[in-house]
Formats: sequence, C-alpha cells, structure tokens
Amino acid sequence: MNSEITPKKRFYKLAPLSLVHLRIYLAIILGQFTCGYAIEISGTAVTEAQKYITIPDVWVGLIGAGTLIGLAGSLLVGKLSDKVGRRRLLMLNMYLLALISLGQLFTSNLLATFLMRVLVGLMIAVDYTAGNTLLIEWLPLKESGRFQSHLVIYWTLGFIAGYAASAFITGFDSMTWKLMMVSPAVFALITAVFRSVAKLPTSPSWLVNQGKPQAAQKVIRKNLGHKWGLSDKQKDAGKTADASFSWTVVFTRKYLRNTSVGGVFYAAQSFTFFGISIFLPILVGQMGITDTKMVGYLYNGSMLVGVLLGIVVFNRLSRRQFLIGDFALSAVCLLLLGFWRTMPTQLELVVFSLFSVLLSAGLVMDYAYTSELFDSSVRGTGVGMVVTFSRIGAAAGTFLLPIITTSMSVQMAMLICGVLLSFAGLFSLVLAPETSRKHLARKMESGAGVHNAPLQH
Repeated sequence: MNSEITPKKRFYKLAPLSLVHLRIYLAIILGQFTCGYAIEISGTAVTEAQKYITIPDVWVGLIGAGTLIGLAGSLLVGKLSDKVGRRRLLMLNMYLLALISLGQLFTSNLLATFLMRVLVGLMIAVDYTAGNTLLIEWLPLKESGRFQSHLVIYWTLGFIAGYAASAFITGFDSMTWKLMMVSPAVFALITAVFRSVAKLPTSPSWLVNQGKPQAAQKVIRKNLGHKWGLSDKQKDAGKTADASFSWTVVFTRKYLRNTSVGGVFYAAQSFTFFGISIFLPILVGQMGITDTKMVGYLYNGSMLVGVLLGIVVFNRLSRRQFLIGDFALSAVCLLLLGFWRTMPTQLELVVFSLFSVLLSAGLVMDYAYTSELFDSSVRGTGVGMVVTFSRIGAAAGTFLLPIITTSMSVQMAMLICGVLLSFAGLFSLVLAPETSRKHLARKMESGAGVHNAPLQH
C-alpha cells in the first residue's frame, strides 16, 4: 500500500502497537482456538459414536467432513464481509456456533448431525475470512506478517485440545459422542462474550472501499488518536470507491494467478492435513500399530513442534522458498511411507512424525500468505475464495481417505497424498508470487528486479 501521508496526519498502518490492535488480536486468537477445536472434535466424536450405533463408511466420512464442507461457504462469507463489513459478522458468528453445537445434543439422526456440522463450518468460515481480513487491515505494516503467522499456534492448540478431549469426556455411554459434538459451544460462547465486551472496531480500509473516508477517519481517530489517519491514496480511492463488484473479480487477469496459487497450495495442504489428522486412529490402525492413542499424541505433539518451527523460519525464508520447500519435504515423507511397504514400525513412526512436523510448519503460511495475495478492495472475497478451495480439498480428503484406506490400503492413501503435495510444490515453483516485503526489498536493493511481484496493499 502507498504509505504517502498528509502533512497533518500519519498513515494509521504506521502506528505502533496499541490496545486496539491487541484487543482485535485476542478476539481472533479465541476464535482460532475454537475453530481448531470444533474441526478436530468431529472426527473423535464419530469414532466414539461407532461404539454405540452403526455408521456406514460414507456417513463416517460425511460427518467428519461436515465442518469442512461448511467451511467451503467461505466464498459467500468473504463476499458478504466485503459488502456488510467484517465486524458485523464477527460479532454474531460465535453465538450462532454455540447455539448450533448445543443442538447436536438432541439428535442421533445422521443427516441432522451432518447438516449441523455443515452449519458449524459456515460459522467457522467467518473467522477464517472476516476475522483474518479485519486483523490484517488493522495491524501495523511492520507487525502484520509476524502476528498473522502466530495465529496458527492457537488454531493448533485448539485442534490438539479437540483430540485430547476424548480423554476427559468419558463415562457417559451413548451420550459421550454427543457431548463431544456439543463441547465447542463452551469455547464459542467465551469468544462471543469477549467480542461483545471488547467492541471490535470497523475496518478503516473497508469503510474507504465503501466510499466513506470520513467515517474511516473517525474510527481511526477514536481508536488511535488524532495524529493518525488515512493515506492520500486511500482518500482518493474513497472518493471513487465502488463496492458493487462481483466475486468473479478474483478470476480476472489482475488476480487470477494469485487466486490459482492460493487455491492450489491451500487445497492440497488441507486435503492431506485434515484427511490424515481427523481420522488418524483409522489410518494408524491400518498401519498395523496397536497403540493408536500413543501415536495420536506423538502426531499431535509433532504438529505443535512443526508450527513452532514454522514460525521460527517464517521470516528467514521468502514466501516462495518456504512454500516450495515445505511441499517437497512433506511429499518425500509420504511417498516413502507409500512405496516402502515393509518399513520397520519404529522407522515408520519416525517418518510419520517428521511428516507431521513438516506439513504443520507449512500451516504458518495459511493466514499471512493468503491475505498478502490480495489488496484490501477485494481481500475478503479473495481470501474467501481461497479458503473455499482449501475446504473443498479438506472435505475431499476427510471423506475419501478413510474409504481409500479401508477399500485399498493405507499405503495407497499415503501415495495419493504424496502425489498431490508434489503437484502443489511444482505448481508453486512455477507460479507462486513473492509477497514478503523484506525479501522483495532485498531483491530491489540488489538490482535483481522483482520476480513475481505481489499486489500492493
């Protein structure tokens, strides 16, 4: 984004971290934890439900993927957030998520359970799109990438908490799996109440895109003080803003490349990550390992290590290097597991844990990179489109991998995921743009030019 400023006011994205930034960040952190928990708990609950009711493989896949299918509504949510604002959606979605989760206590019908999981996913989509967009449009430019990359820690903690919940939600017989499905309501309600009390501010960038630069100035002044305001470029844009664009804008020549890269990288990653993670007990059992809980904790522990490792290297590598390298190394691990059918169990566990570390490290890219691919005028729609692609991939992986594992073999499931990650790595090698400001600046300083320059924010 052009950082030119008026003589009287400094561009608000250059302001130091303040209470409003931390307030928004905490609101999004709580949402990310809730999202991770709600996604993981469905797989654990379905596994528990099979002890008491007969669930065909197709329904196992559908209920497990229900939340992720709902998340495919991110396109609708992203467009809606560009139209009505990020704040309005974020003030409502967690109340609805809590209400829908509670509804699962009163039915054992598979179709009803599936539909409610889809609605839960739609509410989560609000945090994935509107939440991420509001955050990047408020955070200071210098802090944006770092803070966004840290979000995945809280999502991962929620995901791991969902897996660990099975050790605590026990002893209720046939009600146990229902209580697991209901449990996200606790975290959703905590998040919703905090957001109501914290009174999240409207995005100044969104107000500008609605043709309301004066309202944007007022919001900035209220939250940051009188010396901060819009840039000259934003003021000019506010005079001619037109918010009535179609979602198809992200497929125009200006955005198509970035939309394609975001969709392919996120979908391939999600297919593999969610397909393996949510139905880990089934996959591990097919690998011939009897202590599935021990492997589950090892896998989830490796996941947390991977996320922390990803954050450490996030700003040390360019976005392209990180993306391509992560796909390549993760693919090698899965292809090795798929082709080497007689691999010793101990070595199998090492390779599987290494895969978890590597793929989880790549999750750090999900929030920062997808937001950086689009400018503020279409960011909600663009991020929503990319997240939609990712959830289609995630739902496909969650639905197909248990079926492939049961009807063919776990090695075939690993090979399919390995080939998909290899394709995503090659696709990124050819087309992925560099969006890191630091690495772009280095290229320009060295006189090497800017290869695959990103859109300006």
